[in-house]
Amino acid sequence: MFRKALSQTVFLLLSLTMFSNYAVYAAGDDELISSGLSNPGHVDKPEWFKDSFLDLRDDLSEANEGGRRIMLYFYQDGCPYCERLIKTNFTQHRIVAQAQQGFDVIAINMWGDREVVDLEGNSTTEKQFSVAKRVQYTPTLLFLNEEGEAIFRANGYYPPEKFLTLLTYIADREERVTSFREYLAKVAPQKSSGKLHRKKSYLQNNLKRSQGDKPLLVLFEQKDCRACDELHGDKFRRLEIIKLLRQFDVAVVDIWSKESITTPSGETVPLQQWLKTLNVNYTPSMLFFDAQGVEVFRAEAYLRAFHTASALEYVASEAYRKQPEFQRYVDQRADKIRAAGGVVELWK
Repeated sequence: MFRKALSQTVFLLLSLTMFSNYAVYAAGDDELISSGLSNPGHVDKPEWFKDSFLDLRDDLSEANEGGRRIMLYFYQDGCPYCERLIKTNFTQHRIVAQAQQGFDVIAINMWGDREVVDLEGNSTTEKQFSVAKRVQYTPTLLFLNEEGEAIFRANGYYPPEKFLTLLTYIADREERVTSFREYLAKVAPQKSSGKLHRKKSYLQNNLKRSQGDKPLLVLFEQKDCRACDELHGDKFRRLEIIKLLRQFDVAVVDIWSKESITTPSGETVPLQQWLKTLNVNYTPSMLFFDAQGVEVFRAEAYLRAFHTASALEYVASEAYRKQPEFQRYVDQRADKIRAAGGVVELWK
């Protein structure tokens, strides 16, 4: 008891000093103040998040005892998607009730220096642990089962309706019987335009890459998809993004198609088999492939225009070869835009 009390006291003292040192995401103070944050860059997490000492072995044992699962929430201060998750999603009664009942939510600062003890007993830091878990976006949510295995990964922000469906899917152990995209289509169908946004210039069923080809952007979509409608009806009509898209071969793939497809690596397989191999669960998902047919990057969550453009530029410029951490690239890109006198609009 004494050791635990002492550890908690030390944790609180460290937390007070660390709050002033968190890395600020790609947004200036004026933008953050105008968004309603009293402390630019920092968003208080709900009180009911677990006050973890970040020994994941203990966290897993406690979650199992309570019949809950672990949700690791990777965040960074100044991230507008994290703010939206906390202030919009985690203020809705049904979402809060499902999260509290089904999960122990543990927050991890992707740039933080607090000690993390992983499930193998290895000691590391928050930022090293984030790198090991290949966190490229914030928020990233990693859901663990009773054995501590990662059973689902949400790379980025999910709007409330889809997020609640995801929490229910994981809490009810539905991953044991069906994929999330099948579950989502069954229990939460969306109102949308009801069409695929294919252009005549887009590639069809043959996505094979050859030396000298442009990089390939594969958009995994479905007819009932409001986010797909927004992607094509808004973001893909913006001049900056139009120019970036010209540097890619583009394909729109229907995630429910029963046809076969020739993959970027040249293998002809049933589309549904390829989807399982790629583990695509979100629409629209943007997967990028190089001229050798190798996947080099993906974006599989709700993105606004700035981050959509950042993802395209990240691949088109081959920046991923030198900077494997997308978040650092986004920071640098935003700084460069501001240095040139431009304005970075994170949520437009």
